[in-house]
Amino acid sequence: MSKPAAEFHLSDSDRTELRAWLRKTTLDQRLAQRARILLELDAAMPPAKVSERLGLSAPVVFKWRNRYEEQGLEGLRDLPRPGQPRKLSEQKVHEILTLTTQRVPAEATHWSLRLMAKHTGASVYQVRQVWQAADLKPHRLQTFKISNDPHFAEKVVDVVGLYMAPPENAVVLSVDEKTQIQALDRTQPMLPLRPGQVERRTHDYKRHGTASLYAAFDILTGNVMGRITARHRAKEFLDFMRQIDKATDPALDLHVILDNSSTHKTAEVKAWLAKHPRVKLHFTPTSASWLNAVERWFASLERRALYRGAFGSVQELREAIRQFIDTHNAYSAKPFRWTKSAEAILAKVARARAATAGYK
Repeated sequence: MSKPAAEFHLSDSDRTELRAWLRKTTLDQRLAQRARILLELDAAMPPAKVSERLGLSAPVVFKWRNRYEEQGLEGLRDLPRPGQPRKLSEQKVHEILTLTTQRVPAEATHWSLRLMAKHTGASVYQVRQVWQAADLKPHRLQTFKISNDPHFAEKVVDVVGLYMAPPENAVVLSVDEKTQIQALDRTQPMLPLRPGQVERRTHDYKRHGTASLYAAFDILTGNVMGRITARHRAKEFLDFMRQIDKATDPALDLHVILDNSSTHKTAEVKAWLAKHPRVKLHFTPTSASWLNAVERWFASLERRALYRGAFGSVQELREAIRQFIDTHNAYSAKPFRWTKSAEAILAKVARARAATAGYK
């Protein structure tokens, strides 16, 4: 009869630490496996059962049990490997940095670890270390757009002022339209989420038409007023402004922040504004949609209601948008907080212009 294994117990702090390891998404899988071994043993599971459950040999289970008992959690990490890694000379480091920042490989639009290792004769590990030390990430690309609006500074000061110090006895609304929202349906039924399988859908789709959404985001409450239309012309914009005018307290001024679309500046719109002096339009600079608060709400609408939705008709799309607006106003609306001053924005844009001037 085999001798029973000695009792094994983790300290409370080590048990908590190992459980925290397993919650990490970036943990080395070897460490995750060793953490599971110790937690199973700590739960009074025999080593034979642990090896069977985790698909390991019994010696492996005993190895990490013994290593923990001798060295604690530090013993779960791999021992240093024998031999000294190759060192890079200053010239080689300089070569890697110069190629990364000043040259483009013939085989691609940007450098990869393997391409750089091939061109310089260094190892992939060494290239990674050089890039990490210099905070270089050739695989990443970000986009930017500097506004060329001649009245950029004045408009930024005006709009940011409304966000950070709204006038009294007034309503401040961020208004924009999301045009050409497509009612897309999948060609086959979606496969639902289940353990071990993510939700899946076909890559192709059927179009059932489009709709446009006008939205007004109240920065003081976070509530959204919407109007769904078949087209997006000055007529539809003016109809939405009339809806806003009727839905708000006539004793309050209306400050409307919006972009420079031509539909916002037609003769009909100007005539209506002349008859409604309490409504004041504040235009954001060109190429500066980030300054319009409603854009953040549009991004939430796209992410939460549209991207993964399936709509068999434009009517279904309209109902989904209305439901999202109603749910947002009931449960998610909160006052909008703008934190960056106009001076900080203008200084950052000035630095960006100076940085790009040398590349023209």
